[in-house]
Parts: sequence; C-alpha cells; structure tokens
Amino acid sequence: MELFPVHLLVLVVMMNRYVLGPLLRRMRGRWVEATDDSYQPTVTVVIPLFNEDEGIYHAVRSLLAQDYPRDKLSICVVDDCSTDDSHAWALRAAEGHPNVKVMRNPHNMGKRKGIARAVREATADIIVSVDSDVVVHPSAVRELVRRFVSPRIAAVGGRTYVSNRHQNWMTRMIEIKFYFAQEWLKDLERSFRSVLCLSGCLTAYRRHVLLELDPILEARNIAGVPIKYGEDRFLTRQIVKAGYETVYTTEAWCQTAAPATLAGYFSQQLRWRRSNLVDMICGLSHAWRLHPVVGVHYVSQLALLLSYPVIIIHNVLNGQFWGVLLLHMLVMGAMGVIYRIDKRDLPPDMRVSALSFLPMGLLMPVTYALFTPLALFTLDSGSWETRGKPSAAPGVPPASAPPPDRPPETVAPTQTAGGGSTP
Repeated sequence: MELFPVHLLVLVVMMNRYVLGPLLRRMRGRWVEATDDSYQPTVTVVIPLFNEDEGIYHAVRSLLAQDYPRDKLSICVVDDCSTDDSHAWALRAAEGHPNVKVMRNPHNMGKRKGIARAVREATADIIVSVDSDVVVHPSAVRELVRRFVSPRIAAVGGRTYVSNRHQNWMTRMIEIKFYFAQEWLKDLERSFRSVLCLSGCLTAYRRHVLLELDPILEARNIAGVPIKYGEDRFLTRQIVKAGYETVYTTEAWCQTAAPATLAGYFSQQLRWRRSNLVDMICGLSHAWRLHPVVGVHYVSQLALLLSYPVIIIHNVLNGQFWGVLLLHMLVMGAMGVIYRIDKRDLPPDMRVSALSFLPMGLLMPVTYALFTPLALFTLDSGSWETRGKPSAAPGVPPASAPPPDRPPETVAPTQTAGGGSTP
C-alpha cells in the first residue's frame, strides 16, 4: 500500500501520454495541424556554434537548400569563440552566399546569449533556431512558417530524427526513444497548443516575442550563476507563461547524430535532467494558467520525476530491484513492439528491431536513481555541456540533406557532428 500513490502517478502519466494525448490529437486534428500557405514572412535562421568542426558546414548547406523564397530567407551563424576550426568551416559554407552571415562573439557568452545577440541584430519577422550539428530537410522552414496561423502562436517546433540509428545498440535504442518522445509524448500538449518544450534543434519564433522576453532570458541564473543549459525548455516555458501559444509539428524535421557511447548518453541525460528539474519546479508558480488537463499532466510528471528515484533506491535497498527490472523490461519490450508495428511498412534498413528498446529497461531506473539526485545538487552548472562528437566510421561520407521528395523515415541515416538536444 505504501507505493500506491506512486503507482497512481505512473497510471496518470502513462494514460495521459499514451491514451488521452493521442486521442485528443486525433479528435482535434484540424485545429492542431492548421496551416496557412499564404503566410510567407521574412525569416532569419540563427545557428549558435561552438566547436562543431565540419558539422556546421553541412548544417548551413542544408539551410541554403530550403524551398523558401530566397529573398525572404537569411542565415546567421554565431560562433561562441570556438577553439577548433568551426569558424573556418562556417566561413567556407557562407562563401558566395550574401544571405549567410557569420558572427563571432567577443568572448564565450553561452548559447542563449549568442542567439539573443543575433536576434537583436536581425530584422526578420520569424527567427528559426537551428543547432549546429543538424542537417535540415529542405521543406523544414516552410513547414514551420505555415503553422503560424494565429497571432497568438509565438513558436512552432519541429521533429528531430536519429541519423546514425544503425551505428550500435545505443543508437538503435535511442531511435525508438525518439519515436515515442516526439510522436507520442507531446500529443496532449499539442492538443491545447501548449507544448512546454520545443527543441533548440529546430524551432521557429516570432521575433517580437523573443525581444519582449529578452530581459527575462538575459537574467536567467541560479544563486547568481548564469545557466547555459536547457535554454530551449526555459524559453518555451516563458513563452507559455506570457500567454502565447506553442505548436509542434512532425512535418518540419531535421537529423542529428545520437550519442553512441554510455559516457555520451549519460552526459546528455544529466544535462536534460537538470533542465527538467529546474524548469518544471520553477513552472509550478504559473502552472495554474495552463489548461486544466495540461496542468494536471504537468504536475503529475513533476511528482513522478521526483518520486521515481526514491522508489528505485527503496527497491534496491530491500532486495527487490530484479523484480522492478523485469517489469521495466516487459514495458520496454511492449513499447518496442508498438514501434515495430507502426514502422512495419518501412524498408528493413530504415527501422530497428523491437528488441532494441530492451536496454532502456535497465538504463532508465539506473539513470533516474543516479542522475536525478546528482542533477539536484549541480543545478548551478554553467557549462555548454554538449556531448562529445561521435566519430565517423571509416568510409562514412559527410552528412547531407536528404532529398525533399522522401519522407523522414525513408532517408538513409547519415553521420553528423554531435551536440543539440531534444525534448
């Protein structure tokens, strides 16, 4: 009986994520996916850059291939004093393209402040934030822009795919993790245009909203220490808090390489855990402004995030960890089967085995038990904390933008430089 409240939290969160959310999205489909093809504002794509090496070249080249009016699209790369040859690669990508600007910060300012600097200097109506390690599909900007169907919509986020899904067991597992995170878990929030985390990998914002929130973004700190992680989640929360709507679409998408080692994965999870804890706890002050359904989901997720590690540790101390592990394995196995059924029509090289998700049954309780307490005690970290770049296998060509006439699932996986984050 002592674990009943936690079991109830798990039930509420699971029902919201995998039953109510998808049901609401289907019921409100037209409103959720509303588009306006007549809206073609000026757009500036801002790419924050730090030690990305050749990856920035491919990111810029993919943006130059966008099927958006050339006279309305500009690109601004903001180098945050990279110590490798990233700046040179950015300049090479900009050669012969007057609509590409490469800036260099006077000193290392952090990703958020670098973006803010570019936003203040831009004149476009829409700012698209793109991570320096991604390759963007040619239709991405157009798909983002056409979803600004109301002046109340301040931000539209896009989908991120794993480019190196077949590299090893880790990337295969993350392929399925991304599938659920981006095709299931945002459904409830999407249904009310209150998506609470839009990824910095690919998101479009109204510039006037970014300028309106600039003082809040500039002042972000914990105990006087400027915070440089989780800027995408923090920005999305501030947009929702200000009364604007946030939208997410899977039709606008990009590719990024997932961490292929445990060290890289753990570094990423610790960074994301800090971001989740900081912004979800701080968000309690205005959670009452959310739609009641979204508000209940928000509070239940935070309660589960904080209580779940305690339950894992409790089970370990009482010799019940193997039972918990078995339960996790069964759940992950079932989710792997759901993924496999949904992707059954794809060519074999475009999908992974249902069994690929089983390692998550072990990694999830371990990372929650270890990293949630660690994240709580290191919330004032000020590092970029981007993960290490996955090394390309011999013979793997540089990443390139996939053909515009092919859907996301049918694009061959390519190798890109590391970095970036997803919800």
